Amino acid sequence: MTESRLLTLRDHIRWAVSRFHAEELFFGHGTDNAWDEARQLVLGALHLPWEMADAYLDCRLEDEEREYLMHLLRRRIDERVPTAYLLGEAWFCGMPFVVDERVLVPRSPIAELIERRFEPWLAHDPARILDLCTGSGCIGIACASAFPESEVVLGDLSFDALEVANINIERHELGERVYTVQGDGFEGLPGQRFDLIVSNPPYVDAEDFADMPAEYHHEPELGLACGNDGLDLVRRMLAEAADHLTERGTLVVEVGNSQVHVTALYPEVDFTWLDFEYGGHGVFLLSAQQCREHQDLFKARVKA
Repeated sequence: MTESRLLTLRDHIRWAVSRFHAEELFFGHGTDNAWDEARQLVLGALHLPWEMADAYLDCRLEDEEREYLMHLLRRRIDERVPTAYLLGEAWFCGMPFVVDERVLVPRSPIAELIERRFEPWLAHDPARILDLCTGSGCIGIACASAFPESEVVLGDLSFDALEVANINIERHELGERVYTVQGDGFEGLPGQRFDLIVSNPPYVDAEDFADMPAEYHHEPELGLACGNDGLDLVRRMLAEAADHLTERGTLVVEVGNSQVHVTALYPEVDFTWLDFEYGGHGVFLLSAQQCREHQDLFKARVKA
């Protein structure tokens, strides 16, 4: 079947699935298979709902719709651009977020923790939450939705990322409770303390970064790579976390595959490594008490 004979939504999804397999695309930015990726791109490009009844897939497209859709499909195949960037939108915790190549595509397993309101780890609803290395703001904004009485700070080094985060704050009408702060790690937050600090920082080690599929190289390197073992920023965060947590505060950090480096670097620390029902790994939790107890150790190993 040639492109000119693709008439319906179903035709385009079927063609896309075949081409995605043939071209060996990588799926890791919201889907994990060619069918879901194709359906997301085709329906999203035409502003149609994901849950649309299959009968509507046999609807024919207008010529301009077919042309636009094929343009996006070609970019996904030839340039390996993630679908979220092609659509300008990604979903996280059931909420839509504006995304572009200034920020990572939302995909953190921390979403599952947010949907459970961090139970059973939080003793009380947090009055103040920090989303450090916020990118698009998805984690912090989702936390604001889960805890409607909380004040939420979105921190990031990148001014470009914070521009996107501010768009998403406005989109979700959270400007009265959620705001952004620019700085490297905690440096933009002197003297501020939080009941919950959540972070999905750059943590990809040098070896993994070199081996990443082409799709990931559309994302900002600043949000992915962070030194030989991926822990350049995490070391500093751990050394300073005790100074920014309330007495009964909680720290949650995603380090992905760099979990092996964390456990090797801090064998004395009893990290709580969290389990996820829907996939994901490499997320640890520490109490404020643990952060204080090990702060000298954390400080000593900042340059390890």
